[in-house]
Amino acid sequence: MLSDSLNVSSSFPFIQACRRQPVARTPVWFMRQAGRYMKEYRDLRARHSLLEMCRTPELAAEVTLQPIRRLDVDAAIIFADLLLPAQAMGMDLQFVEREGPVLSGALRDADAVRRLKDVGDGELSYVGEAIRIVRRELAGKVPVIGFSGAPFTLASYMIEGGASRDFAQTKIMMYSAPELWRELMEKLVAVLAGFLKSQVAAGADALQIFDSWVGCLSPGDFRQYVLPYSRSLISKICGLGVPIIHFGTGTATLLELMREAGGDVIGLDWRVELDKGWERVGYDVAVQGNLDPVVLFGPRHLIEQHVDVVMRAAQGRPGHIFNLGHGILPTTPVENVQAVIQMVHSFEHHTPNRVASLRER
Repeated sequence: MLSDSLNVSSSFPFIQACRRQPVARTPVWFMRQAGRYMKEYRDLRARHSLLEMCRTPELAAEVTLQPIRRLDVDAAIIFADLLLPAQAMGMDLQFVEREGPVLSGALRDADAVRRLKDVGDGELSYVGEAIRIVRRELAGKVPVIGFSGAPFTLASYMIEGGASRDFAQTKIMMYSAPELWRELMEKLVAVLAGFLKSQVAAGADALQIFDSWVGCLSPGDFRQYVLPYSRSLISKICGLGVPIIHFGTGTATLLELMREAGGDVIGLDWRVELDKGWERVGYDVAVQGNLDPVVLFGPRHLIEQHVDVVMRAAQGRPGHIFNLGHGILPTTPVENVQAVIQMVHSFEHHTPNRVASLRER
């Protein structure tokens, strides 16, 4: 059964922008808008482990709602982690201080891949329950975004055993064991499709697919080893009636291929100018982005200049969602996040275009 989010009010600027409809003001939300830069998150995190917060619906809902209470953002994204499906498939997941996520039993051979479990309807149900709580608490204030990792990014974590600088083991499997790679990617597509469908059934109004590590690939490798599976995942969820955001980092050479894979909105990181990136993916899709997260550490006048560049690059065209090019960094000043939201919401598109001159500063 599909979510009642299909009946979400068309007046939400975020949903309108996803559908390339005119909006009264550009919608803005932030990846990692719930996180360590907020004191209320740190206070909660001091009492609970990250996995406990993810797996306890009441805690995940509380974290999701913290930035909604503090910031005038136009969407809430459910608090979860990209690697929860890997844990549900049988891998041991831990978060190590100053190291990040660690998955034991990294997938290095056929036996390891074939030991992965199918994920039943109830294995990740705590995420859906958190979405239901958030929907109830929001009472229609803003829409809720559900998400998952993309097949490549999840596969790379599972093969490397955590984050990586060169993704050597992932590429070795791609190049040396293409049939095993295909088997793993097909397993992940099935699990992720079911996970995303369950989030919509629980009330998610939009979905974002994070391909955080895909920028490590050449266009040729993306086309051969990633495109078929990203396209398959998106095709399995595109009939749910909610917008799909397809996001990656380091993807300046991959934008056309990401568009080919699908999505109603293509995420742009800060390494590509927004107007040029939008032209490349086509104006028949919306775009999301693309302020460098580190700009939020700068003085207020510099932040305003950079926000101005992004907003003017969008040229007032329907279909722009303001966001960072990746997530908010842990020590970001909250007051600067608040200032950016106000800058975006108060921006007047009819003022003279000074994109070129601002880029030269």
